[in-house]
Amino acid sequence: MHGDFIWYELMTPDANSARTFYSKVVGWTIGASGGEPGYAMIEGSEGMVGGMLTLSAEMLRHGARPAWLGYVAVDDVEQALTSIKQLGGKVWMPTTEIPQGRFAMVADPQGAVFYVMTPKPPPGQEDKESLAFSYERKRIGHCAWNELMTSDPAAALRFYSQNFGWVKDGEMEMGPLGKYEFLSHPSRRSAGTMGSGMIGAVMPMMPGAPGPTWLHYFRVADIDAAKAAIEAQGGRVLNGPNEIPGGDFSMNGVDPQGAVFALVGARKG
Repeated sequence: MHGDFIWYELMTPDANSARTFYSKVVGWTIGASGGEPGYAMIEGSEGMVGGMLTLSAEMLRHGARPAWLGYVAVDDVEQALTSIKQLGGKVWMPTTEIPQGRFAMVADPQGAVFYVMTPKPPPGQEDKESLAFSYERKRIGHCAWNELMTSDPAAALRFYSQNFGWVKDGEMEMGPLGKYEFLSHPSRRSAGTMGSGMIGAVMPMMPGAPGPTWLHYFRVADIDAAKAAIEAQGGRVLNGPNEIPGGDFSMNGVDPQGAVFALVGARKG
């Protein structure tokens, strides 16, 4: 459906190390990298979550850096790019066609980067929906929350509302840090098949943050075990685990190659 997060991609210069790290931390099954540039599929507990793109030396020379990026479904990529540009966004990579659909890399007006994609389901699976982002169930290894940190929350809310139909759905005060404003997908909420339709949230830039960015929270079975695995596998915990509404705990970290990521899960101890 237009406006859904349907895929997540890790860009990394060292696929083998990243495969080991995330398999231990999140519990993903990550396939072998194939093609040129290398691309490997990432599988959660109930299906595909995303892919891992190996950054070549040429990509690195042109400015590519380790990062996680999300894909948002759109009905028509070219129409989406026109709208994104008209509303102050930028196109960083023009439309590319692959057997799975058409996609492009873009940035919102404040500079947060993401992909838009018109997927092409396999024959006979036209009604199958992506489970990369889990609206309602606590699927281990799947994305549970999408958080935008931006220099202008009000402008970002307008941009994403006009392009994808997302709306503000409540807020939480963070004291001097500002408001944490929740995002939902009304079409999902009205359909009744994807729970509340809650996507994530928009928040102001934190002190010391390098720039506007999307942060995607993947669900783990045990947040403390994940923290121990991050440290044992050469990653670094930036903050957390911190208790969040609902009883889960969230945590931000950076993998050994430099990509920032986030996790959410229960505390078993």
